[in-house]
Amino acid sequence: MAAPISTDSTSDRIVAAATAEFSEHGIAGARVERIAKAAKTSKERVYAHFQSKEALYRFVAARELAAVAEATRMDPADLPGYAGRVHDYFLQHPARRRLMTWGQMELSLDGQTSGDPLRESVRHKVEQLRQAQEAGQLHTGWDPMDVLMFVNQLAMSWAGNPALVTVPEGDRDAFLADRRAAIVAAVQRLFPAHRP
Repeated sequence: MAAPISTDSTSDRIVAAATAEFSEHGIAGARVERIAKAAKTSKERVYAHFQSKEALYRFVAARELAAVAEATRMDPADLPGYAGRVHDYFLQHPARRRLMTWGQMELSLDGQTSGDPLRESVRHKVEQLRQAQEAGQLHTGWDPMDVLMFVNQLAMSWAGNPALVTVPEGDRDAFLADRRAAIVAAVQRLFPAHRP
């Protein structure tokens, strides 16, 4: 269970250190000792604020997902725009993408689904898409879960595979702009806004 948000600076330092630790090492590889050291506190204080390493990860992941949701704002009536924002966000914040990826890999193995912030985020977005279909804003030919998965995978395709091609430094901005345009166009073709 996640600890409540606190104004205590120790808690803030723990969360910042844990965010960096989980991004680098995942949940299984993260060490509470390193988190405590980076936060300039003790392991006991970390556990006083958060019951377990997994609870700390869930708290960090929930905060990160809230930041992603705020920055990308999914609008079911404009999925191409959403895909472009997701692409931009994760290119600018690769550590946050790693943090989410670790959670997807490791939490899916532990069999616990309750309280998983990523699953809760997916459930909420799928419901948004379902409501948009019912309101006539989005074509009903796709299952909302498929829509979300396909849009997110397209949006993060280049952010998740930065080493696939070598881009000369001088051409990087133009290259990334072309990749973004391709993502937006692909989502537009797959899931155009539907007007009743």
